[in-house]
Amino acid sequence: MTSVPLCPAEARPLGAPPAPSVDLAEAEDFVRLHHSEHPEAGSVDSRLAEVHAEVAATGTYRHTHEELVFGARVAWRNSARCIGRLYWRSLKVRDLRDLRDPKAVADECVEHLKLAGNGGRIRPVLTVFAPDEPGRPGPRIHNDQLVRYAGYLGADGGVLGDRLNVGLTAEAVAMGWKPPSHRGPFDVLPVIVSREDAEPHLLELPPEAVLEVPMKHPELPWFRALGLRWHAVPAISNMRLRIGGVDYPASPFNGWYMGTEIGARNYADKDRYDLLPYLAKRMGLDTSSVRTKWQDRVLVELNRAVLWSFEQAGVRIADHHTESDRFLTHVAKEEAVGRQVPADWTWIVPPMSSGLTSVFHRYYSKDELLPNFFPGDTAGVCPVIH
Repeated sequence: MTSVPLCPAEARPLGAPPAPSVDLAEAEDFVRLHHSEHPEAGSVDSRLAEVHAEVAATGTYRHTHEELVFGARVAWRNSARCIGRLYWRSLKVRDLRDLRDPKAVADECVEHLKLAGNGGRIRPVLTVFAPDEPGRPGPRIHNDQLVRYAGYLGADGGVLGDRLNVGLTAEAVAMGWKPPSHRGPFDVLPVIVSREDAEPHLLELPPEAVLEVPMKHPELPWFRALGLRWHAVPAISNMRLRIGGVDYPASPFNGWYMGTEIGARNYADKDRYDLLPYLAKRMGLDTSSVRTKWQDRVLVELNRAVLWSFEQAGVRIADHHTESDRFLTHVAKEEAVGRQVPADWTWIVPPMSSGLTSVFHRYYSKDELLPNFFPGDTAGVCPVIH
């Protein structure tokens, strides 16, 4: 809904409620959806009357706990960029909507990571903090994932660590974060939380909250000595959860990784760790031409290393072939009950061996359904696999 500033002559009298910021049509659609899938929720007309009255008085409304849990799960069900939606009903929703203080939010982000890590048995978790309200914005998490590795920009333009996080690293340093005395490629950045009307808070994640997997290869003994590792809980933290017209700007959510996201993207992309050329030399491959397929050969071995390392460590991870088949199982289940499954083909299809996966060989609806996740003020993707 577009708001129009009031001129002085139109100003409301002191004490009048703010103009509604919630789209009532969107709120009504959500309430009806909730009641249609949960008839035990009671009279939909009574609930709609409550929502109308609350919006008229305050400009927004508060979801019941049941509505919040349902809305969060359906937002995942509707997330067009996520291949892991078969598990949407299993999402654990932590209702922390009364928390607005940046320090309290940061502290609970630590608890989120501990709960989700679950000793390697990664489980899908979403934590919901205070929503945006008229004249009262909710908190924002600056990290695009709760766990991110620093990227240190050198004087020569080179980067030590994750190139994606050069800006976040500079922001953390400017706020007082002190990197380790011996900087490395996998230094965990602090979580930064802010709110428009409060001082931002920076919190260093305790080691026990960051479950990491050291990388090794089943057949290349020198691989372990490279010191590669990756964190196990991909908790996306800068997307806006929208349920029935209400925005929750801080709602970190996670599931488990798909191996290719680490092996074919985070480690391989030129704007991330760009490891393929180095590994090709260690493997003794001919890199004189792309026709030698050196990049493809390294990519396969790198992804084998990721999957094998997680498995050896007892940490849950998905492979792109199995997850593709499971996504089509999800599509079939949803279509059987009359629901469409929106999907962004460019995100659903894995970044390696695409034509060998079952999701490659069909088209999908591009409709944007609500509830859903949207890019935040500070943007991300799949709640379960990223």
